[in-house]
Amino acid sequence: MSEKSCDALDELRHAIDEVDGQLIELLAKRLSLVAEVGEVKSEAGVPIYAPEREAAMLAKRRSEADEAGVGGDLIEDVLRRLMRESYHREKDTGFKCIKPDLGDVVIVGGRGKLGGVFKRMLELSGYNVKVLDKDDWSSAPELFANAGLVIVSVPINLTTEIIDQLSGLPSDCVLVDLTSTKGKPLEHMLNVHAGPVLGLHPMFGPDVASLAKQVIIYCDGRSPEKYAWLLEQIGIWGAKLTLADPQEHDNAMTLVQGMRHFTTFVYGQHLAAENPNMEQLLDYSSPIYRLELAMVGRLFAQDSQLYADIIFSSNENTKMFSRYLSRFEHANTMLVNGDREGFIQAFKEVSQWFGDYSQQFLDESKQLLMQAHDSRAV
Repeated sequence: MSEKSCDALDELRHAIDEVDGQLIELLAKRLSLVAEVGEVKSEAGVPIYAPEREAAMLAKRRSEADEAGVGGDLIEDVLRRLMRESYHREKDTGFKCIKPDLGDVVIVGGRGKLGGVFKRMLELSGYNVKVLDKDDWSSAPELFANAGLVIVSVPINLTTEIIDQLSGLPSDCVLVDLTSTKGKPLEHMLNVHAGPVLGLHPMFGPDVASLAKQVIIYCDGRSPEKYAWLLEQIGIWGAKLTLADPQEHDNAMTLVQGMRHFTTFVYGQHLAAENPNMEQLLDYSSPIYRLELAMVGRLFAQDSQLYADIIFSSNENTKMFSRYLSRFEHANTMLVNGDREGFIQAFKEVSQWFGDYSQQFLDESKQLLMQAHDSRAV
């Protein structure tokens, strides 16, 4: 490269550095405005996540970007990353208290990770939160005396046992559980407490930075009008609330959680037994395979007791795993017999069952794969 070419390249790089500096200043300004928005939302009791506003804004920015020759995909990718950062920052601004006259909130198991998430969110909303843990039962009557809300956040295998110890709560106290099964906990709560009862299942782990866009499933128990304020409060935190029938919920969780965690466990166990060179696997992996490995490894970075509780929580899980095993064996028989046409036919049948969701999932996965590719260590 000639000296003249080097000089021209240096000038262009310098110009790019200046533009990058301007971008940083603009991003800082945008985040500052977001902080102000968060304060206004907190005072007004407006949810931090507004899906209609977000969708409209993204559509408009995509159109503007396309007209400017920037590309809609690029600007949407940038804006979604900015919004994620914005949600993380808004979570520290506090939230409007929907029921300031509630009384005490008592979280049974509040020193646990998930209980700690709700403790923090309720405190940011201005509630007086107390914790009852396994060594505190001698002080339980005192803690419950002025309770307006009691949340049970304990391991699945202990949930109904703990609920059965909660007799004598104030009659207007709202009793809630955070368990990933809903039928049995709701049954026990309705038996032990004559007041309002609500079942919640947060579909996220305790490592979430914000509740914005997180799903919380709720099952009505008794007197929904008396806990409507709590659902409204959760909505202000940005979570998406989904109503479910307890039995339908538990049936679905057999696939959504139990089945998924069990097959991931078996795949991880198989990897460990085969003992491959992990660095080599990563070097050979495109983003999609790297992401799959990451999802398997993620499971084993977490609490084994928690996942054992989920997998062993239901007899329906055992039945589902057995049916899965029989289908796995059938697929393996096709492989052993060299039945390529049988495989193709089965593939087409499953593809037909997915229908339009196949394309939807393909589009969604492209976004995930781009992020996985961008974050890959060099």
